Amino acid sequence: MAESENLAPLIAIVGADGSGKSRLSADLIEHISRRRRAEAGYLGEGSSVTGRKIARWPVIGPMLMRTLEGVAGRLRDPAAPIPGLIAATYALHRSRKRYRRFLDLVEKRKEGVVIVTDRYPQVECPGLHDGPILAGVATNQALARIKAEESALYAEMAAYVPTLVIRLRIDIDTAMARKPDHDRSLVSMKIASLPAITFNNAPMLDLDATMDYGEELARAEAAVNAVLADAN
Repeated sequence: MAESENLAPLIAIVGADGSGKSRLSADLIEHISRRRRAEAGYLGEGSSVTGRKIARWPVIGPMLMRTLEGVAGRLRDPAAPIPGLIAATYALHRSRKRYRRFLDLVEKRKEGVVIVTDRYPQVECPGLHDGPILAGVATNQALARIKAEESALYAEMAAYVPTLVIRLRIDIDTAMARKPDHDRSLVSMKIASLPAITFNNAPMLDLDATMDYGEELARAEAAVNAVLADAN
């Protein structure tokens, strides 16, 4: 485990698309900021936002988006070969960017800033939930080296166990009603795989993301209050 005794708390909010991570993150930062310095930290890959922008490009956008989705699907499939050196190198580039953002958050925690993250890196489920992008099979030494380098980045990040993980659970119909432009099969995969991820056995609060939001926020705030009290 990474050394975390001298770090301010980090609250990680995780869940499938449509579970309300961003809203809860913002409200918890506002809540914490009444007593302590707190900042947001986004630790997602950002590829879904970029992809939807590309899909809106005139003429070539939809076709290019379908190509990118096909590559992304092969990257996240543990049984599929990694689709080439260019795709692997780009995946490593994106993971390095995430790693640099992660280290920036560690430095802020050293300064006493409480961090609330939307998502959190993990190694238990490659290809999904902000785990290693290169989940597939490396078919040559060059791909194996790239995959190993990326895996090491995620292992280092995952070694910093969150002070609290708030795991938002949602059903597929509600998720798709909230995010109709998302891929249903991919969202279903995320919903099904999330319960098995422990984030290195971090303290966990499970919340039903379909409950009344006022109640959801109150439960999250109570758990955060306990974390902050223990940190004082």
